[in-house]
Parts: sequence; C-alpha cells; structure tokens
Amino acid sequence: MKKYMYLLLLAVMTIFSNQQASAQNAAEARKVLDKTAAIVGRSGGASANFTMSSGKYGNTSGTIAIKGNKFHATTPQAVVWYNGKTQWSYMKKTDEVNISNPNEAQQMSMNPYKFITMYKSGYTLSMKNVGGNKEIHMVAQNKGRSIPELYITVNSSYLPTQIKMRQGSQWSTIKISNFKAKNLSDATFVFNAKDYPSAEMVDLR
Repeated sequence: MKKYMYLLLLAVMTIFSNQQASAQNAAEARKVLDKTAAIVGRSGGASANFTMSSGKYGNTSGTIAIKGNKFHATTPQAVVWYNGKTQWSYMKKTDEVNISNPNEAQQMSMNPYKFITMYKSGYTLSMKNVGGNKEIHMVAQNKGRSIPELYITVNSSYLPTQIKMRQGSQWSTIKISNFKAKNLSDATFVFNAKDYPSAEMVDLR
C-alpha cells in the first residue's frame, strides 16, 4: 500500500511539474511575441520584403507596408490594399479589382504580420530554441479557426523571419526580410480608382 501511494504521489507531482513547466514556457513565448508585436506594430508603420511558397496560394514574392491592422502589398501578380475592413486586390493580368472582406487566413496570405494580433487570444503557445532563434508554436483552441496552427521564427532582435501556417492539411511558408520602420499615411492602405481608370471593379462582398 505504501509503495502504491508513493507511486501515485510521484505521478501527481510529475503531472503538476509538467503543467507548471508548460505554463512557464507559454508565458515566455507570449513575452517574446509581445516584444515582436511592439516593434512590428509600431504606430507609424513599417515595410518589409517577403516570399511565400504555398500549395493553396501559390508561390510569390513582393513588398509589404503595414500600419496596425492595415496593409498594402505588391507582388508580380497583384497589388493589394487593406484598410482594416475592406480589401482591394488589383489583378495585373486581367485588369480587375476584386473587393472583399477577407477572413483571417486570407489576410495572412498577403500580410505575414497578421499574427501580431492573432496570438493574443484563442491560441495555445509554446516555444523552443532553434539555431539561436525562437520558434513559437501557436495552436488554435477552436479547431474550426481559419488558421488552426502556426510556427513563427523570431530572431535575436525580436523580428519575425519566417512564418509557417496551416489551413486544413496544407502548409504555407512566408519568409520576411529587410524590415524597416517607416511613417505611413492611412491613404497608403486605400485603393484609389483614379490610379487604375481602366480596371473593372468586381465586388465579392
């Protein structure tokens, strides 16, 4: 009986210890992302280069400007503006502008910095060291979320260098470089029809 009680107590202590370690790891992961969000999400805005490889969205590269939840991205295929609610996507090949209210995953396919608001609610966090960087694993608590899982690699300057996101069984990898703080006007993130007089407007909302 004493041996049984000892083993039971040991098991309980092990479980408690693992839970405590997991909670501490999650807290450290959140601190890293808090620092990253403070740098990337500066009130004035910022710009960066990115490349994406994705079974769902294809492969592309380009530049992005961000300011809070707004973004403006340019790739060889398209130019995208998002003002925090409405997205305008100018498709160069067809001379069309698609107007939409994108979901979380659609936003992130063009704005790799979308995670700086996502991590604050609805995700379980964990972190490990990978080659001098921090790799943070985000798993959605609601499995029906449009992005149920992400991996974010953050360097020693607290800048994200790579993001891997999963939709269903498909993964997309976004690599980010050349981050620069930059003061941007809100007009940067709104489509101006005067600049594209021949474009056909397609409202998908």
